[in-house]
Order: sequence, then structure tokens, then C-alpha cells
Amino acid sequence: MSIEHGASGRRSIQVEAAVPGTPEEVWEAIATGPGIGSWFYRTELEERVGGVLKYHTGSEMIHVPATVTVWDPPRRFRHKGKDCGLEGPPTATEWTIEPRSRGRCLVRVVHSLFANTDEWDNYLERFEDGWPQALAILRLYLTHFRGQRATIARASGNHPGSVRDAWQVLLGKLDAVGLAPGDRWALPEGGDAGLGGVLDEIRPEGRQPYLLLRLDEPAPGIAAASAYPVSARAAVMLNLYLYGDEGARAAGAEVAWQAWVNACFA
Repeated sequence: MSIEHGASGRRSIQVEAAVPGTPEEVWEAIATGPGIGSWFYRTELEERVGGVLKYHTGSEMIHVPATVTVWDPPRRFRHKGKDCGLEGPPTATEWTIEPRSRGRCLVRVVHSLFANTDEWDNYLERFEDGWPQALAILRLYLTHFRGQRATIARASGNHPGSVRDAWQVLLGKLDAVGLAPGDRWALPEGGDAGLGGVLDEIRPEGRQPYLLLRLDEPAPGIAAASAYPVSARAAVMLNLYLYGDEGARAAGAEVAWQAWVNACFA
């Protein structure tokens, strides 16, 4: 884990990714409520210094609203909050956008917490594990669905074994064993409508393995499936970002997808 230690107890991790789009287009995706809600979580955001940012994660953990501390479109956006929970230390997340050649930008995320001991470093480890998948979804969104609004469906489950065991079970249930980027894929028996599309990316190694699919069934969209550690067990997550009128209609299958995950990881 690459935690940097700074002054006044600041501990931080940094991740970055190259994405398509102008700085203005990338800013719209990472620094507006509708934009963030099209590839990450449904989000409320007051676009100003002192404004409130609130994610609607759908999890049982209470998300404490953050406060915008830097607002410099289309270059830099920073907010402070309590990402480790009510009892945790203060945290800060900073986004920067740097233009690159050929219509691309470099997006950098620095996630920090402020503590005098290392007891909260495991939270930074989770952030470091999760951000690569999030930025990969952002890249896929900006490549194929830029400017479109998503309807989000999520389903999650637990596995008593290791993350690697949970990942192998998830791959098998998704009928994705042996797939390579560019391969066609379909899961006709999942949820109410099933899924179909093309494998975009798979990262089977690390503490949070994941795969991304660009969907055309039941609607244009993105499917992200992952496994990750939670305390002494492993968890799995399926996130669907569905676009257009078809997506709005298909997202009603969230209950069915949660039932599917429950059956797979009973």
C-alpha cells in the first residue's frame, strides 16, 4: 500500500487515469451532481465553495455530507467530510484535471485522512483498492455515454471465504470465466431481463478484482462486478448504469438482481 505521510497527521493515497474528453466535459462528469450520478453514485452537489456534497450509496453505512473547499472549474475540485464514518477522522478528496493531447485528460484523485495513528490506514487501503475501478467506469462512461444520464441498479452479497474465492464464484455465476476484452457476453438467466454486451476490461488480480462490461441488453449501459474484503469476509457487488429511456425502464429489475445475487451467495 502506498500511503504518503504528510504534516499534521495527513495520510493520503493517489490514483490517476487518462480519460477521453475536454477539461469541460470531464469536469461535468466529476464535479456536478448529475454527472457524478451517471457513473458513480447518485449525488447531490452544490457547485460552490461551502456547498454540500452528498452521495446516496444505497448501503447501510450512514454517509456524512461533505463540504466543498476548493471550486476551480475545470481544473480542481476538493471536498472535506467523514468518509470513515461518524466516529472516524476528517477526510478530504481532491480531483484535478490536466489536459493532454488527442482530446484526452489526466484525472487525478488524492484521498486523504487526518489522524495521528495508523489505526485508520485500513480505510485508505480500501479507498486505494476501489478508486481504480471507479476511474475505469468513468473512462468507459466518457468514451461511450458522455453527457447521458444514468439510472443505477445495485446488488450485493457476502461470501464466507477469501476475496479470491468470492471472485471465482462471481465469475462462474456470471458465466465470464475465460473471457477477454472484446469478447461478446450474455447472461440470459440473471434478474428479470438478463444482461448482454461486450467485455471492456477485466482486472482479476489485487485486493479488489473487477470486470467491466459495455451493455446493449437490456439497455445501453455499463455493468461493473467486483469482489472486495469486508472485515473477516468477502463481499461482491454488481453495479448497473443504464442510459436513456430503455435504461429507466430496465432499472426496475434491481429487486430481481438482488434476489439473483442472494441465490448465488446464499
